[in-house]
Amino acid sequence: MLPELLSQIPDDVEIGAVTADGACDTRRCHDAIADLGAHAVIPPCRNARPWKPSTAAAIARNEALRASKYPGRRHLAKVERIPPPKPRRDKTYRDISFGNALPVSACIA
Repeated sequence: MLPELLSQIPDDVEIGAVTADGACDTRRCHDAIADLGAHAVIPPCRNARPWKPSTAAAIARNEALRASKYPGRRHLAKVERIPPPKPRRDKTYRDISFGNALPVSACIA
């Protein structure tokens, strides 16, 4: 469906990037975007595998797949040995978890 929508855009209009969801992560969509000379901003599907680098669109998609494979701080904790974030617990949690009774005035106020 995306290639049909992109074919409706006049030739004199310059497009910098095309954004779509993971359902448009197909060779046909990537090739249609590359034919316009635009940059595809499409997240790979969860079970995405690299494509054979036969076209420029496939090479760009493989690069996006490689870059999005290890996101987040947990990956940095493994790679750069940064400690993972610790769960935050406030004073009320400590009072309840250690069996300390809360004063009645704290409950009323």
